[in-house]
Amino acid sequence: MKVGELEIVPIVDGTGRENAREVLTAPGADRWACHPEQLDAHGDLVLTLGGFLLRTGDRTVLVDAGVGRIHNDNYAGGGFLDALAATGTAPEDVTDVVFTHLHFDHVGWATSRGEVVFAGATYRVHEADWAHFVDAPDADPGAVRKLAPLRERLETFDAERTLAPGLDARPTPGHTPGSTTYVVSSGDARALLIGDVAHSVVELAEPDWEAVFDVDPVAAREMRRRLVDEVADTDVLVAPGHLPGLAFGRVVTVGGGRRFTTV
Repeated sequence: MKVGELEIVPIVDGTGRENAREVLTAPGADRWACHPEQLDAHGDLVLTLGGFLLRTGDRTVLVDAGVGRIHNDNYAGGGFLDALAATGTAPEDVTDVVFTHLHFDHVGWATSRGEVVFAGATYRVHEADWAHFVDAPDADPGAVRKLAPLRERLETFDAERTLAPGLDARPTPGHTPGSTTYVVSSGDARALLIGDVAHSVVELAEPDWEAVFDVDPVAAREMRRRLVDEVADTDVLVAPGHLPGLAFGRVVTVGGGRRFTTV
């Protein structure tokens, strides 16, 4: 996807699958009945897993790092490094890895078998997510094992910050304490890489949905509503972290309601 003079390339790692009615809900009757086209034949929500590659100036940046070597009934990764190589990028070329948040399906290739994968890169994340997933006394041991090797290469932030030319971090907490949207800008063009602020287009059309994965569902709904209000009927591109093919799109008003349309 071109954003002014910059290009953002989806890097697909694999696929996840969740029972839609168990993981995404909304007040009232079965709201999924209004969105059958978003589900597969089994009523599942199919999630693309991966991240985004951005080259800007002399920097080669990854936004999120897929699910890694996991392969079970719900999640299957393994394609990230091959997809990256297809762009002409080797792990040693990556200068920065920035995380929208630290759930397992966004950090899978940060390390592998205890070794840092992008050994020349600086890793960046909101300090609230690092505290929650790594430093908290009750942090999940699996997350600690995955992420602790990054400590010597880690930089955290706690507010909006420019991380590279045309790349800004904007905290959007709710899904996790340090959930972050990355704003890519060039000239008058902008794109928002929003991670799991929304998992499906239904959440961008109807922001009152709730994801079972949200650490703070109330804050997540409010943040999603604010983001949708900001970008609706503008030229701003939006890329959630799990749309099919890691697609980009815009929020438009149609017939008095909102709709997300891919581009």
